[in-house]
Amino acid sequence: MSRETMPRPPAAVWDPAQYGAFGGERGRPFFELVARAGVRSPGYVVDLGCGSGELTAALAERWPDAVIDGYDSSLEMVQAARAHEIPGRLEFGVWDVAEWRPERPVDLIVSNAVLQWVPGHVEMFPRWLDALADGGRLAFQVPGNFGAPSHVLLRELCLSARWRDRLGGVLRTDPVLEPAGYLDALARLGCVVDAWETTYSQVLQGDDPVLEWVKGTALRPVLTALSPSDADEFLGEYRELLREAYPKTSYGTVFPFRRIFVVAGKRTGP
Repeated sequence: MSRETMPRPPAAVWDPAQYGAFGGERGRPFFELVARAGVRSPGYVVDLGCGSGELTAALAERWPDAVIDGYDSSLEMVQAARAHEIPGRLEFGVWDVAEWRPERPVDLIVSNAVLQWVPGHVEMFPRWLDALADGGRLAFQVPGNFGAPSHVLLRELCLSARWRDRLGGVLRTDPVLEPAGYLDALARLGCVVDAWETTYSQVLQGDDPVLEWVKGTALRPVLTALSPSDADEFLGEYRELLREAYPKTSYGTVFPFRRIFVVAGKRTGP
């Protein structure tokens, strides 16, 4: 299927510049995931949910002999990613992760901070595993901070009397499994699974950095659902809640960042 005929998802809610404001911090889990994936010299790699492409481009540097395709459901993100393209070796296209079908066996499927946006993503695992070449790996990481103040306060504000009519159904409450849940799901499919979690105690700089962080991710559906004036009002309320939950110190604002990592490969032999 060509990039021109790939299914087009609904209108994007993503802002590449806002998402990239903390590019170094957001990229760290990606590099740790890839390092632990156990793939040495892949011929074909697919990045599902490639965003603006900087991290996918790093895969091309890591494996200069590999062909790498990056797909994202956001046209804006893919347009930004195409600045990194290397014809015939690194290319990007718009394709909804839920609809993705490979044209050839894949040595590594990597997905970084994407599956939390895909309802029923566990049901896609059998299809993705079938897409793997012999010895191939499925490697993904998702945020594990949906119980953190940043997300709890956001959900509570959306459900408040002022906002629930417009925002009550915008956010999901349990979009990912715990590490043991992913291990169980993939092991039952005949995989060898490495599942773990890491919490990064990040120190963010600037005014209201937690708000700026969340603007690039969890807030995107909320901001898309509101008019500019209502969005400003909502952000003002949320800003005050975050300032109390994440107080600024003399060295910055501490923002714990919990991530869930999974690497799975099909079991071979008895």
